[in-house]
Amino acid sequence: MSGVTLHQGAPVLEACGIGFSYAGKPVLTGIDLVVRPREIVCLLGASGCGKSTLLKVLAGLSNAGDGERRFLGEPMSGPHPRSALVFQQAGLLPWLDVAGNIGFGLDFKHQPALPAEQRRRRVAQAIEAVGLGEHARAFPAQLSGGMAQRVAIARALARQPALLFADEPFSALDAITRAEMQVLLTELVQRWHTAVLLVTHDIDEAILTADRILLMSGSPGRILHEWEVPIPRPRDADPQAFAELKLDILAALRQHHANLPQTASSENNNETRTSLDHVR
Repeated sequence: MSGVTLHQGAPVLEACGIGFSYAGKPVLTGIDLVVRPREIVCLLGASGCGKSTLLKVLAGLSNAGDGERRFLGEPMSGPHPRSALVFQQAGLLPWLDVAGNIGFGLDFKHQPALPAEQRRRRVAQAIEAVGLGEHARAFPAQLSGGMAQRVAIARALARQPALLFADEPFSALDAITRAEMQVLLTELVQRWHTAVLLVTHDIDEAILTADRILLMSGSPGRILHEWEVPIPRPRDADPQAFAELKLDILAALRQHHANLPQTASSENNNETRTSLDHVR
């Protein structure tokens, strides 16, 4: 597989001059952003920099105080039927089995009504896409954390989104499961022709998954730097290129965070992961 995917066609999401305030305090300012078809764009930054707030504004869950949002070329006034969200917690309904939880996302009021057969087919396709074909009748209490998050992703996929908003969806998983889910995410983008806007504070996750990385920081939050990721997948097969990009990101962070530990960017790159939780 080649490096950066060539994403053609009109943008799925466009944001220009986005600003947002809470209780009179600016939280976001001057944010411009584009997500193109079949592209994974990662919002990378420390906790508290406004990543999740920006995601909610762009998804239509919160109103932007300033700027313009367009989804599939049309101005946004709320959540779009061709978008879906996945959060850190799977949020499954315990009284519904896997198939029921996946189908539940098709019943939201802003979703178009589907004939019963089409609804069943969408659920079945989403179950197979995330590898849970043998667990369609299992209930949430019977699932591991990784399986539950697969159900959450399938619930989003069943809506056939043009754009998937994902807010640190793998941060609660163990390292092995997290790696599996990162691979699954990149595969689903190609197979389902969806784009992804992914929030993370993990530099490794950003490099492993994204076509473009947007580094957020500041108070109010803003986009400081942007990188295209030219490393062919699987990204960890080229450790030198991986390490070079990681060091470049850390160098950009150090320009804005004097307290970033120097050991995090050591040239021998002994750390297996770098989280930005400690950066303020």
